[in-house]
Amino acid sequence: MTLATPIAADAGVASLVQNVDWVTIAPPVIAAVTGLLILVADLFVPAHRKGLLGLGAVAGLLAAIASLVPLRAGDRRTFCLTTDVTTCSYVADRFTLAIQLLVLGGALLTALLSLRETRHRLPAGEFWFLLLSSAAGAALLPASRDLATLVVALEVASLPAFALVGLRRGDRRSSEAALKFFLTSVTATAVTLLGVSFVYAATGSLHLTRIATANVPGDLDTLARTGVALTLIGFAFKTAAVPFHFWVPDTYVGAPLPVAAYLSVIGKAVGFSGLILVTVIAFPGYADVWGPAIAVLAALTMTAGNVAALRQRADRALGAVRLLAWSSVAQAGFLLVPIAAAGYSSDDQIGSTVAYALMYAVVNLGAFAVVALVARTHRLNRISDYRGLWTTHPVTALTMGFFLLCLAGLPPGIIGLFAKVTVFSSAVDAGLGWLAVIMGINVALGLVYYLRWTAVLFRAPAEAPARLPGEAPAEASGTADGSGAAPAVTAVAAVPAPFAVALALTATAGILLSGYPQLVLRFAATRLF
Repeated sequence: MTLATPIAADAGVASLVQNVDWVTIAPPVIAAVTGLLILVADLFVPAHRKGLLGLGAVAGLLAAIASLVPLRAGDRRTFCLTTDVTTCSYVADRFTLAIQLLVLGGALLTALLSLRETRHRLPAGEFWFLLLSSAAGAALLPASRDLATLVVALEVASLPAFALVGLRRGDRRSSEAALKFFLTSVTATAVTLLGVSFVYAATGSLHLTRIATANVPGDLDTLARTGVALTLIGFAFKTAAVPFHFWVPDTYVGAPLPVAAYLSVIGKAVGFSGLILVTVIAFPGYADVWGPAIAVLAALTMTAGNVAALRQRADRALGAVRLLAWSSVAQAGFLLVPIAAAGYSSDDQIGSTVAYALMYAVVNLGAFAVVALVARTHRLNRISDYRGLWTTHPVTALTMGFFLLCLAGLPPGIIGLFAKVTVFSSAVDAGLGWLAVIMGINVALGLVYYLRWTAVLFRAPAEAPARLPGEAPAEASGTADGSGAAPAVTAVAAVPAPFAVALALTATAGILLSGYPQLVLRFAATRLF
């Protein structure tokens, strides 16, 4: 298919014919088209049949994942300049496919966790449209190779996420979280657009490869450096790097749990993908600007996240979600380390970030799946509510313990240990000894709260207080601030099929990666660009 008709050769003008490789752009297109079809179908599907919309979303995401298979043969490009076929706006390479698999797989697990939620609490049509639209933007971003497409993909991924956070109607906490998320994100995007305009003014191009080779005049060098710094801000916000992290805990707590899981993984994938592309491909000549800045951000981010996570009390309402929120901030600091190292070393360190991100996506989505499962019977979702989970749901307790050990980097979570070692090695190889020391300290800090939560899972259940005949259970009469004795996890409820599938997929993937870590660690040993 072509986007324009050719101009006569004797006119002395280059052809404007643009071929579109539909196989290459299939993953984001399938997600976007599925979202549009579900939005239209929602007008005609009766209320008692709304569950079909969720199944359609799951089918669309599976089709989008399947469309990645033909792209494994080699790099493919489309939307290239007619005057220079090597300069393209969309590239499907190893980096793109890895991030698209992470994004679409994470969206699929989010959809599984949301099937029951959309039947009872959330408007189905709007939810599935917003989720698929955000996933389409997130899948487009790693393939983007010009700043205009990067910013558009960033906003397509972000704008539906604002609505997803505030979609729980009548919930003040949800509305406040969505507003805070929206205002901070819009501010960061405005700053990023200003930076992009500075970069374009200094280099005369928006394509990443041309920016990297542009000959910037000396009187425009300061403008270019300012543009580089400002451009990074929007992506730093998406990664929840300090000081752009303050939206995370309130947003995760206010959002529906599946949406919080989505933001913790896919939102970070979007931010890190953009950050990698603009630093390594577009701005390698300005590594003296972004290298030290990202190194400092990495140290501050992992430290702030771990310290805040350590302060979470076991009896605090929604403490489990808050701990995972601060844990995600700390993990973002580890993910920033290889990007910072790339600014100090000629070796390609980015593969370590990709390997770590794939590990983190699997285990963090699995942990959120367990949290959402426990929230069905313990609406306060305190860490103390997980006490005795082993006695009522042994498989779920073992699975959650495994996920927490992976995040901590302890056996049997081998993949978490190896991922941390690769990140640590990238800092050492780049000569960032001070950052490696800070990372080691933060790994030890993380062990405290991860092991503390793991121990709660296997402790003996607390004695439930005696109740008078007809009195409501303690959980139903609990206060919003989480005060009082924490009841044991005594109610044995059947695990819904979508939750079971999500837990099975994440646990199987985690065990497989721990047994054969080369599946993701190979990214750390090869050049991606």
